[in-house]
Amino acid sequence: MSTFAKRERLLLADLLETAGPDAPTLCEGWQTRDLAAHVVVRERRADAAGGIMIKQLAPRLERVMTEFAAKPYEELIQLIRTGPPRFSPFQLKQLDEASNTVEFYVHTEDVRRAQKGWTPRELDPVFQDALWSRLERMARLMGRGAPTGLVLRRPDGQTAVAHKGAPVVTVTGEPSELLLFVHGRQSVAKVELDGDENAIAKLQEAKQLGI
Repeated sequence: MSTFAKRERLLLADLLETAGPDAPTLCEGWQTRDLAAHVVVRERRADAAGGIMIKQLAPRLERVMTEFAAKPYEELIQLIRTGPPRFSPFQLKQLDEASNTVEFYVHTEDVRRAQKGWTPRELDPVFQDALWSRLERMARLMGRGAPTGLVLRRPDGQTAVAHKGAPVVTVTGEPSELLLFVHGRQSVAKVELDGDENAIAKLQEAKQLGI
């Protein structure tokens, strides 16, 4: 049975291939070639990928990213499709699901929603529940940089506190859209915001809410 991570991986690869190497993405300063290089380096170069989270390693990550971005675009797409190397921990299904489902979903939307005329995907309820499960567990980490209190709410009323504070803004939407919102894609996330007007404006303008 295909996992969510594998499904989103293949969809991302297809979108990147169709868009070509020079298409825009929602990642500031990145075209599709840069995004493809990021995905490959994250899976295949653990010695450099630490720079995503650790500032001291960022220069090395930048150098390796530049090297991979210079590779033929078709090679990058194939590396994404085939997945991590044989002995990578990402080969473990549980780790792949835990680490890559959200990663690939968000980057798929980074490509889709940067193109003109995009429309929201129809996602099945099982996938939405899987995304909500991850959002609940990681809400505090994802929202730790929010400039206001932040509560995430599903249309059915389930909530997760992403950041304690006042005033509080409640963001309501499907789990897929809430994930995009807390990952800094506020401008394209299909959500409703309720709270103080100034707090809402600050939250919408924040470039980084968490990880």
